[in-house]
Amino acid sequence: MIELGVNIDHVATLREARKGKAPDVITAAKICEIAGAHQITVHLRQDRRHIQDKDVEKLKEVLLVRMNLEMAGVPEIIKIAHRIIPYTVCLVPENRQEITTEGGLDVAGQKDSLKKVVEGMHEKGIKVSMFVDPDIEQVHASAEIGADSVELHTGAYANAEGEQINKELNRLYEASKVAIQLGLSLHAGHGLTVRNLEPVAKIPGLKEVNIGHDIIARAIFIGLDAAVKEILAILEKASNK
Repeated sequence: MIELGVNIDHVATLREARKGKAPDVITAAKICEIAGAHQITVHLRQDRRHIQDKDVEKLKEVLLVRMNLEMAGVPEIIKIAHRIIPYTVCLVPENRQEITTEGGLDVAGQKDSLKKVVEGMHEKGIKVSMFVDPDIEQVHASAEIGADSVELHTGAYANAEGEQINKELNRLYEASKVAIQLGLSLHAGHGLTVRNLEPVAKIPGLKEVNIGHDIIARAIFIGLDAAVKEILAILEKASNK
């Protein structure tokens, strides 16, 4: 079955709106874990707009499933990752003005610096994923610097309308083929919802999806446990086809 990583950043977004303790990020993570999520994903941004250092530290202590730390490849956050030792780090581009991550990482244009980051993580026993657009050059570059996996940015597909939907889906399929041929573990994420997930989940060789906003948004109406389980049901259905 395709595995599910639940991104709980926006639980922290709501907490930080009041700078209080509720809703509790750790409780949310454990609910997702009990509901069947295979990993918990958090993005420790440089501006700490939602997830805080203490959240990452506590999650590392209490999670029974994997922790996937999204991060920019900058010295401050690298140092934290080396200390906490998440199961995986996913290197992402980061713009302080953006509302959410706006595109994939330019691995091809930063191979030398990113290779050093990958090597440093591997020395600590941390797996490394590259969050890239479904671009064959970027997939090749990820393999060349020693990444363990690529997470294909599905935002363009999620935002597409009409005929553009199939065009973006084809880009994902083509990039996926290359990733698998190069021996990379294949992941996908960004903008995926209960409405658009199934076509992506049918991509051959897909191992993992990371979904955050849609799960947290739906949790307001149906509960977090149910929101996780309905995504898992879609993944199970796609895996059996």
